[in-house]
Amino acid sequence: MTFEGKFSDSLVVDQLDKLSVSFLVNDLEVRRGGCAGNISFGLGVLGLNPVLVGAVGEDFADYRSWLERHGVNCDHIHVSPTKHTARFVCTNDETMAQIASFYPGAMSESREIELKPIVDAEGDPAYVLIGPDDPEGMLRHTEECRQRGYKFVADPSQQLAFGDGDLIRQLIDGADILITNEYESHVIEKKTGWTSDDVQKRVRLQVTTLGADGVRIEGTDQELIEVPACKDVTPVEPTGVGDAFRAGFLAALGWELSLERAAQVGCVLAAYVVETVGPQEYTFTPAEFLDRLRGSYGDEAADEVGAHIK
Repeated sequence: MTFEGKFSDSLVVDQLDKLSVSFLVNDLEVRRGGCAGNISFGLGVLGLNPVLVGAVGEDFADYRSWLERHGVNCDHIHVSPTKHTARFVCTNDETMAQIASFYPGAMSESREIELKPIVDAEGDPAYVLIGPDDPEGMLRHTEECRQRGYKFVADPSQQLAFGDGDLIRQLIDGADILITNEYESHVIEKKTGWTSDDVQKRVRLQVTTLGADGVRIEGTDQELIEVPACKDVTPVEPTGVGDAFRAGFLAALGWELSLERAAQVGCVLAAYVVETVGPQEYTFTPAEFLDRLRGSYGDEAADEVGAHIK
């Protein structure tokens, strides 16, 4: 929502203990989102069939239909009988100050989900991506991946701000891939007490997104890979850009392409998201996607990806 004014004009500093204000907003936009939903949507748009795992409320029916129409398997989602689906509600004023609330709702029930029955039904996963979720659920799924030998991608993202060092260490240790942005990588080091070398010893690959500067991929036995961002991007709104990168990156790994190519696919998909309002509002044809990939990374990149994208 957008308030055509300044919040500060309605706040009396010495009366904040008696705060009671309301704002007339002139628009309301409702967007589908959530890290798991955004990543799954991107994978589905690229022609893969991701299995979405999470906890939602009974209000999820419309969102489920949307995701299934875009190639996402929603058969194993836990539906809470008592809580609504998690949501983020925010109002911005004309100065871009923001008043916001996050309702976790059914998300807290993700700790009740076991992965093995899903694997038994769907087959062994190429990767289990464990994104920001209920902390107990994240711990449970990370530990189950370690115990059962499922390759997992650690993507703690927003939970890094709230988690302590012990939680973060448990979520990262043993990951096949750790994905963060540059700021989050420093948060990990500060809270865990690990150096960057310590982190790399505990994961096979560390993928760090750098915004307009692209992506860096490092590993103990991996030569440094640096991929520039997609060219000719006109940014509009950044929500969901990191999720789109993850979707493109994992899609290319699913196609058994190189790490460099995976980062390039991720960067192109991220460009589509940053140029639209809402993390699942972008559209493109395979030809359009490949043209954009070719323009940024060359003919060879487009030819390799073109053999797979649907």
